[in-house]
Amino acid sequence: MSRVSSLFSGSTGNCIYIGTENGGMLVDAGASLKGIAEGVARCGGCIDEIKAVAVTHEHIDHVKGLKAVLNKTGAKLIASEKTAWTLCENGLVPPKTDIITVDGKSAEINSSVVSRFATSHDCEGSSGYRISLPDGKTVCICTDLGVVTDEVRASLKGSDLVLIESNHDIDMLKKGPYPPYLKVRILSEKGHISNNACAAELGALLQSGTQRFVLCHLSQKNNIPMLAKKASEAALMDLGAENGKDYLLSVAAPKENGVIVI
Repeated sequence: MSRVSSLFSGSTGNCIYIGTENGGMLVDAGASLKGIAEGVARCGGCIDEIKAVAVTHEHIDHVKGLKAVLNKTGAKLIASEKTAWTLCENGLVPPKTDIITVDGKSAEINSSVVSRFATSHDCEGSSGYRISLPDGKTVCICTDLGVVTDEVRASLKGSDLVLIESNHDIDMLKKGPYPPYLKVRILSEKGHISNNACAAELGALLQSGTQRFVLCHLSQKNNIPMLAKKASEAALMDLGAENGKDYLLSVAAPKENGVIVI
């Protein structure tokens, strides 16, 4: 069995832990080394057992603690070529780090296979990841995207667990405190997907076999967990599916989320 936890989620920081009997890995490292180490320990792991960090993109809420984690653990860095180049240019990758770029190919870490798919966000090389675990289960991480493309859909299809962005409620965003240029950015195809856009994807995923969902990267100013959850549950109810019976869906808090065993 494997353990998965969203250690941090949202605009203040993002980091997902995946632990197997062969060791652990992170997807993003957008918090302090101390916070990440404590989060991994709560999941029954150890920061020194982290063998790789897969980075979705270079925004600070995803890489704040990256250099410290790589220095501490000696973990490999997994990223798109463009993201890896940007991280190196910004001084976030220690010189001796083993960098694995996964454009069009996969990487094997701890007997897990990490595959990248492109996401539509306002930086070059933005990525989501499909991770095939040693026991055959599959986890997909898909956050920070303004539109769900056919490539994204194909990559998520049939996975056992999907952690997917449900960033904002459209009405809250439009009426909220953000300046107009930021609202336009978030609503664009290079921004973030709304509760409704996220919910619209879940039916096909359920029909493809996915039964575990975690809604991630919620805006603290433009969303409420209850709204995100209700939107997704309503979309799945249209298929006659009920949360807790036909699937399990939860909403990631900014930090200290529980462990999902798959």
